[in-house]
Amino acid sequence: MITRRNALGAIGGASLAATIARPAYAQNVAPADLAVPGPLGDAWIGSADAKVTIIEYASLTCTHCAHFHEATFPELKKRYIDTGQVRFTLREFPLDPLATAGFMLARADGGMRYYPLSDLLFDTQAKWAFVDKPLNALAQTVRQAGFSQEKFEATLRDQKLFDAVNAVKNRAVEQFKVDSTPTFFVNGQRVPGAVSIEEFEKVIKPLLGA
Repeated sequence: MITRRNALGAIGGASLAATIARPAYAQNVAPADLAVPGPLGDAWIGSADAKVTIIEYASLTCTHCAHFHEATFPELKKRYIDTGQVRFTLREFPLDPLATAGFMLARADGGMRYYPLSDLLFDTQAKWAFVDKPLNALAQTVRQAGFSQEKFEATLRDQKLFDAVNAVKNRAVEQFKVDSTPTFFVNGQRVPGAVSIEEFEKVIKPLLGA
């Protein structure tokens, strides 16, 4: 586990592979425990009065996470979030230093562009996460979102931001036993993997009384 190192140094000296221990765990988590936000807060979308709350733990370098956000999330948003039935948030669970860097960039400026930037990074994942010089490609990708090279480097040297992103992941591992991405909690019920909208509905509809 990487600690007390900024993202630029971590990417320069660490493998992008990550191995997480797989302890035994209960399938579900108390919603009240899940509701406690990390040091950066949660970026919620959807009605605060929604009957169903979905928390996703994802990594920006996870291909399964990118597939979910491309194939399932738009329909989930259309059917349930935009209609006020579901409230949703994405939480950071970086599997490697590059994903940590991506989340730090998404959280820059107080996270005002958290979803536009995380969506951009999921959409363009193959162009920056799996290339010979990923850090350069990442800088080029976020340039279109207004990041100069100076701002890019300053963001990735922000130790407080680095620690905060990793604190979200560490709590997920230690308290909720998250060990893979994406992992969803639907009103506290664990739903692992890049599930389809049909699979999600099997969990959501009973909670809505449908």
